Amino acid sequence: MNEKSVGMIELSSVAAGFQVADTMLKAGNVRLYLSRSICSGKFMVLIAGDASAVESAVAAGSEAANGCLIDSFVVASIHPDVLTALGRTQVTPPDGALGIIESFNVATLLQAADAAAKRATVQLLEIRLAMALGGKAFVTMTGDVASVQAAVAAGRKVIADAGMLVNAVVISRPHPDVYREMV
Repeated sequence: MNEKSVGMIELSSVAAGFQVADTMLKAGNVRLYLSRSICSGKFMVLIAGDASAVESAVAAGSEAANGCLIDSFVVASIHPDVLTALGRTQVTPPDGALGIIESFNVATLLQAADAAAKRATVQLLEIRLAMALGGKAFVTMTGDVASVQAAVAAGRKVIADAGMLVNAVVISRPHPDVYREMV
């Protein structure tokens, strides 16, 4: 299965989340990437597959949400680092700049991470989605200072345009202990 495209639905109900996940999987030849409850009693469903199947599945899931839809999106050509960084950390040398982008919601953060990775040569370290974060999400990245600044600016714009920006920072020379606390 071609998994270059992803789609996500964020819901205000856990029960609706299970129903939407089932609907999405039945609507197209897609793979369930993440399906779980997240902070503040919300639920997220993330799928991957080819673009047309993902679009069909997200449309069907959005329709099945029965008033519980918070947000949804499809990225037809997701940067591969976004999927790699989801839900885990990668050990990295503590000598690059550190960028952090924080969002009030999950869907917008994933779109921002994709924009950041496509804008500049950075390594996405981790994407944390609303677990123990009060429903918020953040992405961390590293690289040379100029690349991290460009990537953070691109991601920040996506989130700010959606009205979901919490904060975005670049630390040009983080103390090594900052990196140690991340991994």
